[in-house]
Amino acid sequence: MLNHHTYKLLLLIPALLLVSCNKLLEISEPKNSLTTEKVFNNETQASGAMVGVLTQMINVSAYTAFSSGLTSQLGRFSADELDKVVNPSDNFYRNAVTAQNAESNGLWNSAYQFIYGCNGVIEGIAESKSTLLGERVRKELTAEAKFVRAFCYFYLINTFGDVPLVLTTNLAKNTNIKRTPTAEVYVQIISDLKDAASVLPADYSTGKGERIRPNKWTAKALLSRVYLYSGDHANAILEATEVIGQTSLYQLETADLNKVFLKNSSETIWQLQQTTQMDLSGNAVPEAIYVLPNPLHTGVSGDLSANLLRAFDAGDLRRAAWIDSTDFVSGGKTGHARFMYKYKTGAHNKVLNGEASEYYMVLRLAEMYLVRGEARVLSGAISAGIEDVNVLRRRAGVDPLSTALGREQAIAAIARERQAELFGEWGHRWFDLKRTGKAEEVLSAIPAKQPWRGNYQLLYPIPKSELERNNLLVQNPNY
Repeated sequence: MLNHHTYKLLLLIPALLLVSCNKLLEISEPKNSLTTEKVFNNETQASGAMVGVLTQMINVSAYTAFSSGLTSQLGRFSADELDKVVNPSDNFYRNAVTAQNAESNGLWNSAYQFIYGCNGVIEGIAESKSTLLGERVRKELTAEAKFVRAFCYFYLINTFGDVPLVLTTNLAKNTNIKRTPTAEVYVQIISDLKDAASVLPADYSTGKGERIRPNKWTAKALLSRVYLYSGDHANAILEATEVIGQTSLYQLETADLNKVFLKNSSETIWQLQQTTQMDLSGNAVPEAIYVLPNPLHTGVSGDLSANLLRAFDAGDLRRAAWIDSTDFVSGGKTGHARFMYKYKTGAHNKVLNGEASEYYMVLRLAEMYLVRGEARVLSGAISAGIEDVNVLRRRAGVDPLSTALGREQAIAAIARERQAELFGEWGHRWFDLKRTGKAEEVLSAIPAKQPWRGNYQLLYPIPKSELERNNLLVQNPNY
């Protein structure tokens, strides 16, 4: 836990570093005061504090923060998206996670770090008496912080289950706090997202035209997903429909699927912008450094699973655009692997300080069709739900599904479509298997995950260090 004054300094420093590196903001002189009055003295400084949180979310090593690739990596391992990995002893891949060998600590620690940053922005703006901090900017930055806080909590509860709900930077309140039931955390998530959607601008002016700062529709997109996960199908349909309806902002990339993951593509609802000044990743999205083999077609890579490949119909353009293969030699043995190729810039072609052609995709329009389609089917509007799926199938160049499918057939078809469309992204497949009750059926049949040790591994263990720090925390069962 950080004390209040140390936090204020840490909140300001990333914002100032971001200014010098990426020139996203202009601040006339460096500030080093620890006080709320200095950090939130004017609109530029206050915006810099929020940008500092967003910067921390992406500009770290790919597998040290939940938001820079760790969620996607562990989700791929825990689900059925890989047949074998570079390290075949990986505990998530083998469903052999223990509290001692878990590599999930970064998920917990980074999410709470960003939540703490958001709480600091919310409190700092509320406490600031400066007349240089206008009411509109106050409201919008507070809304942005609430959105990011909700985003972090969504991933925490879907990874760990019940988690402490921390809504302040007050050390006395946060030192020892119990786990909050998931249903209550969802209530807070929904409240934060509603607040954000009611205040944030409906365009991307905050990010100067780039889709790197959350807006009204970003909040509504996440809200539609949250409603689907929590079983409120009517509101999931409503929110997804609103986002889909913003045709002046959002369109599916139909001409070339290779354009989907480019920065500011027409399908982008929200992306995280990486710096290009990190030696390891250069102008690449940090996750792509590890996903793409180097050299591209002769480097070592994990192998996408047969389960995943079966999700694609013959001629599916998504498979052609988003999957590639490599033939490599490792340990004196030859190998062949198929790898996710949604991002095209990796270790093989990155350029330090080069212009980035891709940002890290977080929310995109295709998911909204899948959310609305599933919610419609579950609400009884089966043909309308199938038609949502068919929008994506036509884009992928495959035959549309019959709108005469029965309920169970439609549910299975949507699950398969989600697998083909969202594979490798943000743990979608892992979360889908869990929330639909299919995890044991699918995962226990995978040879590498034998023997099936129990469904308790559908939640990751809470970091041992957190249990030692907070005597009111209890570990997830069987760890």
